[in-house]
Amino acid sequence: MNDNLIMENYLLVLKSTVEVFVHGTLESSNPDVRNLLKKGLDIIMTAQADTYDTMTEYGWYTINNVQSNVINKTITDIKNGN
Repeated sequence: MNDNLIMENYLLVLKSTVEVFVHGTLESSNPDVRNLLKKGLDIIMTAQADTYDTMTEYGWYTINNVQSNVINKTITDIKNGN
């Protein structure tokens, strides 16, 4: 297993964990538990951002910029209910 694959898997685990913490935070009726989950969520989101930044630096996570005409068409389609 190479570093790129390890980082991809780690990023996927972090993203999945964020979902669990978000739902737990939203559904918690206990303020102490909710605050603990919110702190955990912040830690996980920071780790996700750091991992993403590292992967981007190494060229393992590339972003394709969307052209403005595609964005404008999508906005128009949403406004028109398409």
